[in-house]
Amino acid sequence: MTESSKGTLYVVATPIGNLADLSPRARDVLAAVALIAAEDTRHSAHLLRHLGVETPLISLHEHNEAQRIASLTARLEAGEDVALISDAGTPLISDPGFLLVRALRERGLRVVPVPGACALVAALSASGVATDRFLFAGFLPARGGPRRSAIEALAERQETLVFYESPHRIRETLADLGAVLGERHLVLARELTKTFETFLDGTPAELLATLEADPNQARGEFVLVVEGAPAVDRDPERERGRELLGAMLAEGVGVKQAAAVAARLLGGRKKGWYDEALSLKADG
Repeated sequence: MTESSKGTLYVVATPIGNLADLSPRARDVLAAVALIAAEDTRHSAHLLRHLGVETPLISLHEHNEAQRIASLTARLEAGEDVALISDAGTPLISDPGFLLVRALRERGLRVVPVPGACALVAALSASGVATDRFLFAGFLPARGGPRRSAIEALAERQETLVFYESPHRIRETLADLGAVLGERHLVLARELTKTFETFLDGTPAELLATLEADPNQARGEFVLVVEGAPAVDRDPERERGRELLGAMLAEGVGVKQAAAVAARLLGGRKKGWYDEALSLKADG
């Protein structure tokens, strides 16, 4: 596997549904390493049996990752190669592995990616939503209040937003997206690469209605691809004027007088500045 006296950690992407998506290279790596660290050994054992791979498995998940670092480091230092896999897709993408990879790199040990399936990329590629810039936010918080706060914090981002979601929270998440983002367009990608793969387009309210009408559409694992916020055209002169008006109003200057000062200093019609001042005053 490697000519170095020390071993290599291979970060191996596995299928997210269709087993034929596993690359020949990934299969060869899984068969050749001394050990496979898997998020769920029972789940991964099914994949290895399908591949005819008999490499030993050890669990590595969010509850024991920190404790596994020392033993895995020792095996790599001794010259053994190890593979890291998650239940499905590319490890570390909303899955365990970050602590291990960081620790190994800090020790100068080699970490090699073996790329392949990733639900995030698969959903984006077929969503029809802009992909030149996107922000992946993983899973939103499970509880309603923190979830809405997280959505609000991202509401003005202009890049495409991508979330993962589970079947027992998908309805609540769609409702919160609708409450915060209104009629923003989004795509709901479900059961990617599996028999019942589905892409649904619409507003949060429309997609929620679809799920209510057909409960089967609420089953499986989801990727939410949300259109970014529209670009805001900012007029620097208007922004300066609003700052000036706000400062004068805060000091007790009347609306008429503030508008007259803004028109004299910045130009423009006094009526326009008067309306801006009224708007600012109404907003407090």
